[in-house]
Amino acid sequence: MRLISYFSLALIMVSTITLTAQNISSENIDFQILKQPKTIVEPANRLLKVTVTSPYNVTADDVIAKSKADHQAALDNYKNVVANSEKEFQEKLKDYDKDVISSKEKFELESAEFKKLSLLERMSMTDQGKNPRLVSPTKPVYYKPAPPVYQEPNLNNYIIVDNNVLSSQIKIDGFSKEGNYLDVAIDIQDVQFQDNAGQTFANQPTTLIVKENGVEKINAKFFQEFKLISSSPSNNINKPLEEKNHLNKVVAFLNQYLNDNYGFQSMKRTVKLDKVKNKGQYDDLEKAHIYVTTNLKKLQPSEPERSAAAMVSMQKGIDIWTETLKKVEFKKDSKSDFNSKIGEFIYFNLIRLNLALNNKKQAEAYLNEMQENLIGIKLSYDEQNELKALESEIYKK
Repeated sequence: MRLISYFSLALIMVSTITLTAQNISSENIDFQILKQPKTIVEPANRLLKVTVTSPYNVTADDVIAKSKADHQAALDNYKNVVANSEKEFQEKLKDYDKDVISSKEKFELESAEFKKLSLLERMSMTDQGKNPRLVSPTKPVYYKPAPPVYQEPNLNNYIIVDNNVLSSQIKIDGFSKEGNYLDVAIDIQDVQFQDNAGQTFANQPTTLIVKENGVEKINAKFFQEFKLISSSPSNNINKPLEEKNHLNKVVAFLNQYLNDNYGFQSMKRTVKLDKVKNKGQYDDLEKAHIYVTTNLKKLQPSEPERSAAAMVSMQKGIDIWTETLKKVEFKKDSKSDFNSKIGEFIYFNLIRLNLALNNKKQAEAYLNEMQENLIGIKLSYDEQNELKALESEIYKK
């Protein structure tokens, strides 16, 4: 009977804990955010002009035209190729006849010398395979050269680009090429290959000059040092393809460099947000989660008005979180509806969200608040590590 009573009491305690515990889960939200550049140009002045000078001036039509011209030249020269091959064959036949005579003469001389030897010596040489033998040369066979067959050139092996194309590939997010407030001049030299210890290195000296409203702001040189591009020597690589790849690398670098300095870039972010599933007393927290997550997904850097409206709606969810924090009893009975676990997940959400939105000062403020209440919060090992990581991110320069 006593065992049954203990079991019943334990069951009641477990049921009570289950009813009062909060069912908190996590969700990863993907969204986009605008990355601010180092130099902010007023919207009315976001007009871009790009000028590129380079040694490249080849189009796909040029490559195809040259390939067809080379094929036609090969066709025109085919008769000469056949005639030369026949002439070479006749020379080989003459050489063959001479070789036949020479081999016979050699055999006759060796046979005469062989006959002068004693029987025992001849037998010994025969056993060793050193007796004279007539070795006739192989008679050459004529193979007529096949006529030229045209093949489309592999455009991937050519640097099909000119200065206008290169200029069109330089873009700064948020700028239009309808003016010259921001004047970008780029000079790209040929790729230079260099062998060292059986490996191939390359450089491609590139100069970037940027003027803002006529005033020079950037004058920088890149890709002057030789960098490893292949573990094989330069005579074993496809140089046109390697040069094409290197040029693409240069263009990508220049775009990133210019956008870091002036562009309003759209960046993909992911933030983990916690939510409580229990209904009733946590309906407002469920509503806060909906406000924040749905409006995060509405952020569109290319649509400022839509993004601004989303931020206003998202703030409604943030306000619910901050108001709920006032109800949290950090140092009291853990069975309270608004106990330390509720406060903990709200603080984590506020810190994560503000960090994801690049609001480091606000994230730091919530971090400080959370640290003031840590004495009443029991963090797991993983939660402690996450808090340390968030703190490092806040204070990282």
